[in-house]
Amino acid sequence: KELENDGTKETGRSLYAQAPMDQLMAEKPELAVNISSSPFHTQQAAARRNMLLRNARQFHLPFLYVNQTGAHTDLLFDGNSMVADANGHIVMHAKPFREEMLLVDTDNLKKAETEIPLSDPEHLLHEALVFGIRDYFAKMGFKKAVLGVSGGIDSAVVLALACRALGAENVLGVMLPSEYSSSHSVSDSLELMNQMGCAQEIISIKDAVSSIGQALAPLFSGTAPGIAEENIQARTRGLLLMAIANKHGHILLNTTNKSEASVGYGTLYGDMCGSLSVLGDAYKTQVYALARYINQHKEWIPENILTKEPSAELRPEQKDSDSLPPYDVLDAILYRYIEKRQSAGQIIAAGFEKSLTEKVLSLVNASEYKRFQMPPVLRVSNKAFGNGRRMPLVAAFNSMAASSAP
Repeated sequence: KELENDGTKETGRSLYAQAPMDQLMAEKPELAVNISSSPFHTQQAAARRNMLLRNARQFHLPFLYVNQTGAHTDLLFDGNSMVADANGHIVMHAKPFREEMLLVDTDNLKKAETEIPLSDPEHLLHEALVFGIRDYFAKMGFKKAVLGVSGGIDSAVVLALACRALGAENVLGVMLPSEYSSSHSVSDSLELMNQMGCAQEIISIKDAVSSIGQALAPLFSGTAPGIAEENIQARTRGLLLMAIANKHGHILLNTTNKSEASVGYGTLYGDMCGSLSVLGDAYKTQVYALARYINQHKEWIPENILTKEPSAELRPEQKDSDSLPPYDVLDAILYRYIEKRQSAGQIIAAGFEKSLTEKVLSLVNASEYKRFQMPPVLRVSNKAFGNGRRMPLVAAFNSMAASSAP
């Protein structure tokens, strides 16, 4: 809930030494029109609405809020234009993430009393990502997408979003099982793609990974298998997906979520490949909420994908929890550090375990070079990676030095 509610409360602080509305009210206006170019993030709709209603009530004046619709790669403008009457009620509301023309009877605004409710957060997040995919493809001049489908929640949600944005006939899902892929990952992936009605392929990477291992054997001799061998699997998948995209004129969609990107839980030139990162600004807990929203009327995403324990399946019995805390805990720490820009000391003071907090923040700081090489991320938060959070790729920065900060 913290991810949804932050930014929606009134702060009581003014942005101006002299408030423009205070000055304009001397002219005794009958109507205020705010022409805006306000980008979307998940808390912005509620914050705008609160601002509009607060001003309407304070000045007893109808307000027309007109916002831009469209996208510039990672930056999404949601429209969400609104009309507030002089009593502080939202009486007209344009649909989000599409162009729309509303006819406003300004003579009757002061008489309106019907309140239009705020859209559900998961609905807005879903619409934002569908809109971002569709707009990106339209402006790039591409129609078809390809992505790797693993049997996990992230690729399942990206597949669903892509099918809704582009049409299932324009989406290719590719399952790339290795010797460590479980049978349920393959069957869950096939069930998912059948439900979505998209094109599908299964390409085993077992022989390719074995050949690469043989080629590297002289250099790897005398060492124990580890992360390097695991990453060969991810990079083999990336190679094959990029080859398919190049050959058939598709755009490869990246499926990395913000939780993984934050702590470097991904392989460069492997699962971090792609031309557009759909979930790179959505935490893992938000991805699960999106999946439940997608399934609200029909089980598009198999229930087994939602309930299974997350795993990269790069070694026997591997689980995300082997190296990461539970995602609800991880996401709460990441949100405080990234979006709220709290210090280690502040996060610890809020009740999070000290060694875990220090570990998570160290992973975030050490992974900036990876995030620099990620595809463009569809921004849906108020602090997205990339242009929204400019940091040095490498720095002698110790976030733990401030662990005792208030």
